[in-house]
Amino acid sequence: MHIVFATVTVLGGLVAALAGGHGLRQTRRITGDGHLVMALVKPPPRGAERPVLEFETQDGRVMEIVSPVAELTVGTSVGVSYDARDPRDVVVDGHRRTGVDKGFVIAGLLLMVIGLVLAVSGL
Repeated sequence: MHIVFATVTVLGGLVAALAGGHGLRQTRRITGDGHLVMALVKPPPRGAERPVLEFETQDGRVMEIVSPVAELTVGTSVGVSYDARDPRDVVVDGHRRTGVDKGFVIAGLLLMVIGLVLAVSGL
């Protein structure tokens, strides 16, 4: 039973570390290779908490997406970087969430170490 708990702990840590690493990679890719534009912050749809961002892509499409950031002031403009292949993937300037993603990586690595210690101590 001890080894089962250790295995589940290691696998949970692995999932958390991979999720955080993916988030960091996506943020870095979009801010590095994406297109920077100004977006208008519009009120959230009825029943939603996050505002809507409206911006025009380089090929002339007007995009309206739910903001990945809740604390934006309606009626203002913010800089966003968007992925040219999928303009729905955006990073709002000044709100990159890298702290959350780094936290997932650190917590995941910590869980994997704890799981490995449990596995070794159970042998």
